[in-house]
Amino acid sequence: MLTKYDEFVCHQIVSTFDHVETSAREWTERVWFSAHDTLGKFHLVAGFGYYPNRNIMDAFGCFAVKGETQHNVRASRELRPQIDEVKVGPFSYQVVEGLQKVRCALGENEHGLSYEIDFEGTMPPREEDPQFARVRGRVEENIKRYVQVGRPSGWIKAEGRTYRISKDKWLAERDHSWGIRRGGGVPETGVQPGEIPIGYLFSFGIMQFDKWGATYHLRENWEGKPLHFSGGVFYPYGSQKEELKLLSMEHDFRFRPDIRQIKSGRMIFNAADGSKIEVSMRPLSVCYLKAGGYFGYQGFIHGLWMGPYFIDSVKLDLTDPKVVREVSFIDDVMCQMRCGNEVGYGIIELVVIGKYPKYGYQGY
Repeated sequence: MLTKYDEFVCHQIVSTFDHVETSAREWTERVWFSAHDTLGKFHLVAGFGYYPNRNIMDAFGCFAVKGETQHNVRASRELRPQIDEVKVGPFSYQVVEGLQKVRCALGENEHGLSYEIDFEGTMPPREEDPQFARVRGRVEENIKRYVQVGRPSGWIKAEGRTYRISKDKWLAERDHSWGIRRGGGVPETGVQPGEIPIGYLFSFGIMQFDKWGATYHLRENWEGKPLHFSGGVFYPYGSQKEELKLLSMEHDFRFRPDIRQIKSGRMIFNAADGSKIEVSMRPLSVCYLKAGGYFGYQGFIHGLWMGPYFIDSVKLDLTDPKVVREVSFIDDVMCQMRCGNEVGYGIIELVVIGKYPKYGYQGY
């Protein structure tokens, strides 16, 4: 089947863009988008998932207000024949200028949350190192990703109240990944012994200061041995400075007593030029991605067939400890970052499961 993408001179295989190179059900293309003010009052995270081998496209928007309430809208549709439009009901995503400007929107709907936000990159995207894993002869993960920081503009409307987004008081981050994705969609059945780790740490971070930004992706086993690391420092457009590769990182996180969520932390990055970059963090706001479908919440999970079209909403009372315990797992924690005398802001994702003695965890 021909799509609008076939008009572009960018084919890489002898086929059309209506399918991918493998029939693996785990093949996923995903965009993630975050916009927040620098005071920690308002925090929106949105995203889309494209699953060509499941014939599904889904979307979500989560908006946390003053640490008290989180509004969540989730939607899913049959992918074909509308395979070449990133739209799911009232959700839409548009590339306005490649690698520079995108528009993320949720039109008026019956669920009380809508927005239209333009992201404009202030620094070039950073391409992550590939993530590849083969387990018992089968490719479990083969992912490529890039990330970018920028400034947002536009508006968010929740329960009849409109919040204006100004570039001088708000920041934004985004990523775009594609490939065979570990843990995407419905969990597999018949998992063999040894496939569930004894303990595991995952952390992703993206931060921006006035004169530079940085990102990292770290995975460790329960003994603290790195399984994957990718990171880099990047600089604003027009600076003429080349990206600096990060080789590794050391971390010292502090956790809340009730859930495995950071309450403070410090990271030391070891760079390819021999320098060390130390960054400390102080959380200002949290947006709970599980409510948007990451690993599933109240009947909605990414990549699950929900029929030709589905949309629903969930409202979270973030002042209720029981609600927070149920929805916390992979959380976007917006932090104020400090590096020497410089102050910046960014997103930290941190998941610790099972045993991890360094932080006092002895099991699931």
